[in-house]
Amino acid sequence: MIHEVSITDLGVIQEARLPLGPGLTALTGETGAGKTMVVTALGLLLGQRADSTQVRREARSTWVEGRFAVAALPSVTERAEELGAALDEGELVLSREVLPEGRSRALVGGRSAPVSALAELASDLVVVHGQSDQVRLKSETAQRDALDRFAGAPLKKALEAYRDAYEQALALQKTRDTLREQTDTRISEAQSLREAIADIEAVSPIPGEDVTLSDTIAKLTHSEELRQAAIMASQALSSDDTVFDAKDALVLVDQALKSWERVVSFDPTAEELRSSLADAAYQLSEVSVGISSYLASLENQGADSLEHTHERLAAVTALMRRHGPTLDEVIALYEGSSTRLLELEQDSDRLATLDAECEQALALAWERAGVLGDIRDTAASKLAAAVTQELAALAMPNASLHVAVSREEALSSHGANQVSLRLAAHPGAEPLPLGKGASGGELSRVMLALEVVIAETDPVPTFVFDEVDAGVGGASALEIGRRLDVLAQTSQVIVVTHLAQVAAFANNHLHVVKDTDGQVTTSSVTRLEGDERLREIARMLGGMEDSHSALTHARELMDQTHSVSRR
Repeated sequence: MIHEVSITDLGVIQEARLPLGPGLTALTGETGAGKTMVVTALGLLLGQRADSTQVRREARSTWVEGRFAVAALPSVTERAEELGAALDEGELVLSREVLPEGRSRALVGGRSAPVSALAELASDLVVVHGQSDQVRLKSETAQRDALDRFAGAPLKKALEAYRDAYEQALALQKTRDTLREQTDTRISEAQSLREAIADIEAVSPIPGEDVTLSDTIAKLTHSEELRQAAIMASQALSSDDTVFDAKDALVLVDQALKSWERVVSFDPTAEELRSSLADAAYQLSEVSVGISSYLASLENQGADSLEHTHERLAAVTALMRRHGPTLDEVIALYEGSSTRLLELEQDSDRLATLDAECEQALALAWERAGVLGDIRDTAASKLAAAVTQELAALAMPNASLHVAVSREEALSSHGANQVSLRLAAHPGAEPLPLGKGASGGELSRVMLALEVVIAETDPVPTFVFDEVDAGVGGASALEIGRRLDVLAQTSQVIVVTHLAQVAAFANNHLHVVKDTDGQVTTSSVTRLEGDERLREIARMLGGMEDSHSALTHARELMDQTHSVSRR
């Protein structure tokens, strides 16, 4: 329920406060006074699109704020708390600011929130009906929604179960279709992998082999230079010459060591030098042996070895060029190819499995769609009877509403049903779709009758009707007021009206007054009580608000409505 709405600089309204409350609130005023701006303000609070042209001229921004009672609405309080909103004793404040350049911002419980959050909350707070909604009522979607709301919790539960099955079926079909579309690609990939495996196995490269082979080729290419260097180094270290006075490094170091050993006992400090000479002799001996071994290895390698190494490197390089670019990537491809090839080869089996799963999921979705359709069938006859009874109370005693539920051949997000509301103007007349067989005034009454009936199974905290009585007058207007009064027994109802017969039923009467100084036009909202309300009802009846006959007529109307009201 909405406790209060405050409006600042919206259209012709400079500043207004609307005290609302339980029951039926009527909003009246002369044509052009700004009543529509009140509905626009509510729309802004409920996340509707902002129009910068509605910002009052020379104002910095339009500001709308509403206080809502939400203690009994757990879905609203939970969402508000998720947004970081502050709740004060079960009351939530929603605010919206619109700037002249078109930008807007929203506040939920004092915290900034996306405008879309207002729309989320609105679905559980308020239902707004205007003349545009009469047009929407002609659509199949709106008619199905009306039936589903009337069917209540059983249908909601069945619809959730159906959508789970439907979405699962869609997901499986998408996976299957994608896999099927990629079959040729996957066959080609599998063939390429088999060829790559055979190619790599024929060479069987090992990690780092490309570098090793390159080093070997460099060594073999310069083997003669390496051999000459090894010979010279070997001779310098340890000559094979038998000449008595041959002087190689090992002989010279050995002579130095023996000479030093003869005198080291004379000076203890000379021991460190003797040890160094001994180490040098040992290291030279080791190097000499290493060089001899290296020279021997060079002697064992020939032209055949160089040619073979070139061929091996060419084979490894070719692998890298085809499957690399690096040898590590070639080896990684080979190591991972078996798993990937197994996946690709199992695709045919997976497709067969998916076909079976899709068929099973689709069968379940159809089964649940059938349950959904049965619930709609049962609810359709009950809705038709209840609305027809309401239409009789709305001065359409000969009209009847028919709700047709047909079964479709394809599934959709809402099941496999098409719902059509049809109106028969009198007994024996062919029921025609609402878009063809109902006038504007009749659509208003059908819409109101639907809400009165649906409210019994799907109550909404607040209903807003914007000139739902357009095109209606006389006894029909009185009956519309009566049904709004019935709806107000369980919900808050706010109605913008030009009809005294409707306004007379209200327990809260707000009057929109336009004033101008010749340059600037402003509107304000006041709450009417007592004689002020009596004069407004007299004005709406078409009489002079201060004339005795008009006042008498207005008083009679109010007495009549109060006597039939159940409030």
